[in-house]
Amino acid sequence: MHFPKLSRRVKIILTTILAIVSLILIFNQPIKNELIHSFRPDLTAQSMEKNKNAKATYDYGQVKRLTMSNVAAARANAKDLKIVGVISVPADDITLPISKGITNRNLALSAGTFRPDMKMGQGNYALAGHNMANLGPKVLFSPLYYKGKVGQMVYITNLKKVYAYKITQKQIINKYATQVVANTPHQRIVTLITCDQTGAQRLMVRGKLVKTMNYHHAPAKVRKALSQKYNVK
Repeated sequence: MHFPKLSRRVKIILTTILAIVSLILIFNQPIKNELIHSFRPDLTAQSMEKNKNAKATYDYGQVKRLTMSNVAAARANAKDLKIVGVISVPADDITLPISKGITNRNLALSAGTFRPDMKMGQGNYALAGHNMANLGPKVLFSPLYYKGKVGQMVYITNLKKVYAYKITQKQIINKYATQVVANTPHQRIVTLITCDQTGAQRLMVRGKLVKTMNYHHAPAKVRKALSQKYNVK
């Protein structure tokens, strides 16, 4: 007669334990950092060129707050990410791969491209990235919010060319202001989008193209910045 009560009690205990373990994993920043930090894909100019033609999803509206579960899922399926470049903002200690498209998986490990027609050094090269303000100011695109300033340099590369942009604008915008990522055929700019501290609005950092270089002829400090470990500490 006591077995039903015992069974229910065991279920409650097991459910509670699972909930606690899940919370520990979700909010354990060192584990989350290590999952992202240890992501070092083998990048080549050839693989990036091939990935430019891959199919991708562009769904910024469905991107959610970064959790342990989607970081783990991204790492488990990291081979599916279509890396098309690398971005570095040396003054903000940002170095990240650029994935084609925007999904929760892409943005867990990289910056994502807003449009399928984008080309480095042409028009508006617009990228999205997570602001992990609730977990620390150094993760993914978080440093843009805390340290980004007009005059800083942004470097983007496909390992063939390096495109150098100078930041000209840093502004909080409405989260529905999608026109800022539209193409600008007569302006060669970069637009970086992330959340503000609350997640209710968006931070836009924009820069203009000032120089294009062959990758192997770029200054050593620029190539070093583009090859740094990804900023997740």
